[in-house]
Amino acid sequence: MEKLKLTNYLIVIVGPTAIGKTALSIQLAKYFKCDIVSCDSRQFFKEMAVGTAVPSAAELSQAPHHFIQNKSITENYNVGDYEREVLPLLDDLFSQNNVQIVVGGSGLYVNAIIKGFDEFPDVSDEIKSEINARYNEKGIEYLQEKLQELDPDYFDFLQQNNPQTLVNQQRMKRFIGVSMAAKAPYSSFLNQEKNNRNFTPILIGLEAPREEMYQRINQRVDLMMNNGLLHEVAGLKSHQNLNALQTVGYRELFDYLDEKISLEDAIEEIKKNTRRFAKRQLTWFKRNEHTQWFSYKEPLQNILNYLNEFTR
Repeated sequence: MEKLKLTNYLIVIVGPTAIGKTALSIQLAKYFKCDIVSCDSRQFFKEMAVGTAVPSAAELSQAPHHFIQNKSITENYNVGDYEREVLPLLDDLFSQNNVQIVVGGSGLYVNAIIKGFDEFPDVSDEIKSEINARYNEKGIEYLQEKLQELDPDYFDFLQQNNPQTLVNQQRMKRFIGVSMAAKAPYSSFLNQEKNNRNFTPILIGLEAPREEMYQRINQRVDLMMNNGLLHEVAGLKSHQNLNALQTVGYRELFDYLDEKISLEDAIEEIKKNTRRFAKRQLTWFKRNEHTQWFSYKEPLQNILNYLNEFTR
């Protein structure tokens, strides 16, 4: 008799920074005897341990982890690269256990796993240089005029629905570059049929009352400083312009090292900017109506009861 194929379930744990996602993921991994895949876009980088709250050695030893400190800040690594690498890994993990766990606060990377993205043509360095040269010569007017010329429908859509995008130079350069490389409008590559996934995602979110969330963030920043964040940032100062380091906790301390602000002010800025970041994370994740939200203090058994309704 042919063996019945089990449905694959991907438990996706989301929520704001410092809410307890790592601890919950380890508890669930031990229960389901499965692995943990990180989708925290800064924990990928091996040079950034303290400032990204990478799980401790004790935590890492309790369950197999993937995409933790596996890249260098000097690598040109993006969400498309992540999608191409993470899907084959999940296929392999599901061949061993039909329940696996993804955890992280990077909404774009969560989407890469559970939905995928539209595929765009590569933009050559020559095209990028041409766009930058014209931009340096004429300013944002060049970008607006060029986008309107190459993709008038998308230009009008942005103007009516998301005018802020029209002043975001980097995104406009991207739209123009794709249009030039493909010799077709950028908008023609949007809303392509996404690849089907061989798993059913189960999204669970952790949350807390705002004041408790902010208190946890402030405490984490203090702990990071005590654990050597300033020393870590000082060692990366020569790389401070890299994209990976344009991150809360690093930018502020670079300002301190450049003698722009005091250390006390830098720490307060880290706390303030982290609180803002957490608020944006919640806004992003709350858009998904399929996410089941739990208090960060929720008894583990209640969460297991919810998950077992799917995975049994």
